Amino acid sequence: MAKTADDGEGTPANDGRSPAKRLVTNVPRLDFITKGGLIQGSSYAIIGPPGSGKTVLANQIAFQHVRNGGKALYVTLLSESHGRMLENLSQMTFFDPSIIPERLQYLSAYRDLEKEGLKGLLDLLRKNAQPHGATLLIIDGMDAAKEFARSDLSFKRFLQDLQTFCNILGCTTLLLAPHHEGEIHPENTAVDGIFELSLWLHGPRAVRELIAIKFRGGPSLLGRHEVEISEQGMVIHPRTEVQFAHPAAEGREDRIRMPFGIPRLDDSMKGGLLSGSTTLLLGAPGTGKTLLGLRFLLEGARAGQPGFYFGFYETPPRLIEKALGTGMQDFKKYVDEGLIEIQWQPPLEHNMDALAERLLERIEERKVDRLRLFIDGVAGFRSAAVYPDRLGRFFSALTHQLRMMDVTTLYSDETPLFSPGVDMPQPEAASTVENVILVRYVELRSQLYRLLSIMKMRESAYDSSIREFSISENGITVADTFESAESILTGHARMTSGKDPARSPDGKARLKAPLGTQKKKTAKKKPPSSPPRRRRS
Repeated sequence: MAKTADDGEGTPANDGRSPAKRLVTNVPRLDFITKGGLIQGSSYAIIGPPGSGKTVLANQIAFQHVRNGGKALYVTLLSESHGRMLENLSQMTFFDPSIIPERLQYLSAYRDLEKEGLKGLLDLLRKNAQPHGATLLIIDGMDAAKEFARSDLSFKRFLQDLQTFCNILGCTTLLLAPHHEGEIHPENTAVDGIFELSLWLHGPRAVRELIAIKFRGGPSLLGRHEVEISEQGMVIHPRTEVQFAHPAAEGREDRIRMPFGIPRLDDSMKGGLLSGSTTLLLGAPGTGKTLLGLRFLLEGARAGQPGFYFGFYETPPRLIEKALGTGMQDFKKYVDEGLIEIQWQPPLEHNMDALAERLLERIEERKVDRLRLFIDGVAGFRSAAVYPDRLGRFFSALTHQLRMMDVTTLYSDETPLFSPGVDMPQPEAASTVENVILVRYVELRSQLYRLLSIMKMRESAYDSSIREFSISENGITVADTFESAESILTGHARMTSGKDPARSPDGKARLKAPLGTQKKKTAKKKPPSSPPRRRRS
């Protein structure tokens, strides 16, 4: 018997009391979208333009179905030979030639259709499906069958007769047909489910998507889901905000402090970040966000807490070299031991939901407690987004899922290099994360200094004072509070002029508010001088 699954949420398809039996496809996340798999004995249309992946998806379902113990009959109504199709499929990991033709049989029906029409096609299907014991029937090229129908009504009758035969046989049916936007398919009203594949261009990028338009007998995830076709076959990536809309677990209550190992910074946060919280590290390029993130992972490793780096811009060797050059000498040791894991995403065309899945699945695989996570570059997710308006919901779902997994997360995101104010690239993030740390430059006597301030920290007291911090070969050092903090926040602080431009009377550097905020001093006007008196002769 083929592998099936029961879905308690499904609408009964047989006697109104028991849940419908499911045909598990094992296509990555397709069963998640259909809440357990296809309804056994039902018929489904797979439609889409050429190149969208209809044939790949149908064959992938067939091979996985046979692997689960079923039998499949794949009928083609196209001119393409089976040898050519199988040659293309042989490059994919699901392909297994040993099951052909005993358990997976390919049959060309175009000539029978051409000679005897729809009646001849139906007779051929009956003649081959029942002796083969098929539990899955696939007809590829339904547009060819439609051309031989006298009317839409006669074509629907053909589909009804086919469904009646398949129901008696207990066979699930997949009907493949090309589809272009705006086309109407009369057969779609007769089938139990419709999966539409699309292929379109987003700038220079080609985007494949799947939509479950119709699914009788049970619930399904509506909306668009991105699709990738690789050597594994078709992989579907449901939208993250839908996939993790209802986390099953609850966050831990026994929360602890997660320090950076930088005294002044940890003191400002009353001992460090709370475990299970999410922190946004904001700053212009070069202000030290990556080094602060690495320092956070290193301090955790020293305490025996596992760390995970997920980044887009630094290769692992360059990242380790950067850590060693700034006083983190034991960083490589913990990487070699596996306590700190580095996962680098090469600069390719990524899928935003696939990135989230890769991250969460790896965290699940590690099965560790008190994990520290540093996501170096929110911009990496942003550049992978096909629909930018999804970003707020996406990060909210991802952040909530990480929180439920008791992961202490540190995001880094970039602000403009030269900006008079503090602009968040992702304004919605302010309400999603618990903590916000700002690092930025300030110009002082023709030199750039780095400043750090804690802008927000939920569920904890904190010191919001602005502090200078420096990065050297000995590590990261955070100094005492700067004076004139209100001028530093603009990023345009300057030295005051005077007899001692470098120091104030107490010996500290003196900062002046930026132009436009100073009070102008008006000089006292001298009384007009009287004209010189004429000398009398």
